[in-house]
Amino acid sequence: MTDIHATTEAEVADAVRAARQWKSPLNIAGRRSKRGLGRHVAQWGTVLDLSGLSGIVDHEPEELVLTVRAATKVTEIRDALAARGQQLGFDPPDWGPLFGAPAGEGTVGGAVAAGLCGSRALRYGRARDHVLGFRAVNGFGEAYKAGGRVVKNVTGFDLPKLVCGAYGTLCVLTELTFRVFPKPPLAVTLCLADVEPEAGFAALRKIALSALEPAGLAYLPATMMPGVGQGAALIKLEGARQPLEEKIALAHGLLGQAVQRIEDDPFPAIASGEKFADLPGHVWRVMVAPADAPRVAKELNAQHWLGDWAGGLIWLAAAPADASRVRAIAAAANGQAMLLRASTDARAALGLYAPQTQALAGLSRAVKAAF
Repeated sequence: MTDIHATTEAEVADAVRAARQWKSPLNIAGRRSKRGLGRHVAQWGTVLDLSGLSGIVDHEPEELVLTVRAATKVTEIRDALAARGQQLGFDPPDWGPLFGAPAGEGTVGGAVAAGLCGSRALRYGRARDHVLGFRAVNGFGEAYKAGGRVVKNVTGFDLPKLVCGAYGTLCVLTELTFRVFPKPPLAVTLCLADVEPEAGFAALRKIALSALEPAGLAYLPATMMPGVGQGAALIKLEGARQPLEEKIALAHGLLGQAVQRIEDDPFPAIASGEKFADLPGHVWRVMVAPADAPRVAKELNAQHWLGDWAGGLIWLAAAPADASRVRAIAAAANGQAMLLRASTDARAALGLYAPQTQALAGLSRAVKAAF
């Protein structure tokens, strides 16, 4: 069938009602930067192209509130906020190049639908903590709104959290309202080099539990960051000049004088998966408790891996035959393994996550049916 290009919420609602009448799958697309993400479906059905549904609707800098249409590029939002000294706290990364798409094409609706968040999530929270409200069209072709424009909104159900990471299965997002944050004037990255994973992750946890409010905590082994001996613990700190210098001094007090400043900021490349873009095999993201990161990383035994969020998130490249082993290790640590990039056949067979328990699967079906 011919793609449907919607530029208004009314056109989105018409498209959903038509698909419901035809009993046809509706494939929601923004700028198609993450087409290789998630379970592959052989019959996509009609594509509902939302790329025309873009633009900033309202920005109230004094109130730290931003409203945008769903297909607005993240880069456009980032530039507009930076011009007013502000930023999106969850700092959605650009996964497009990881799937062979051009850089800078990702939309904010896609970022919310996939629950994307960068290294700053450690300080500011994840996507679900920043969506104040949204407008959308449900599976009946009905337009509706949820949430509001203030942080403390207790009216009705907290649907904004529910749509984050739902991958478009509950509704077609048309408009989103976010809380935004002042952009710190300065940032510095500190490096504790030549440390093995256990010592590196321990240092990161020490910083995470301090009053430093780090904007990034990652461990990179030597295979991912040559020239650092066994590996490196990376710490990103932000703030005005004097407070930032005080933070650096406190970091030295916690970890010793071996901590050195480095010129480059590696965290955007860490969050985007850039370091895995050219590696063969499957790319995984394993979410575990930070305290379990050294043990889990050792059990995964991957040549190419790294730990973000002080160890709460482990990226790795693995051979296709290792899929069941990766998921078993994550499950044993009460974690979750996400198959981020794989072949079409592997995505169809394995899905994005491991199968849900019977109780959780039943709850998911009930929620989807309600929408």
